[in-house]
Amino acid sequence: MAGGAEKPPVPITRAGAERLQSEVTRLRREERPRIVEEVSTAAAQGDRSENAEYIYGKKKLREIDRRLGFLLDRLERAQVIDPSEPVGGKVAFGHWVTIEDEEGKRVSYRLVGEDELDLDKREISWKSPLGRAVIGKKVGAIVTVQKPAGPSDVEIVAASVTKPSA
Repeated sequence: MAGGAEKPPVPITRAGAERLQSEVTRLRREERPRIVEEVSTAAAQGDRSENAEYIYGKKKLREIDRRLGFLLDRLERAQVIDPSEPVGGKVAFGHWVTIEDEEGKRVSYRLVGEDELDLDKREISWKSPLGRAVIGKKVGAIVTVQKPAGPSDVEIVAASVTKPSA
């Protein structure tokens, strides 16, 4: 990085780091060799300037190489965090947190790294508005979440390393 500034570590769960490593392996062993073969075959057809397969293949290789660069940088800076039970009832990275909104609706989310969020699994980034509002706070605290529609108060009703049953 310019000026000698070091890039900050990237917090991630063990499962998230394994998913990133799995993607690197797949791109290196399967995707990139397949595209290299396609480009080689297309190049053998002659004039490359009007060869759509060749042009598309080279573009796809650049995309794969950019993604590999991003993934390798993330893995190099990864700070794998295995969550422990909440200390002093405080919400931390990797925890499942259950909140209750102003209408009494309860919902649980897991706070994960920004590269591993999955809304279908209710895993949100610790840097999201909700993540920032609850991280470091104690169970029972009422926090304000900045939503697009405006601020909303929620109560932290539970925090745990295990997914709540309901």
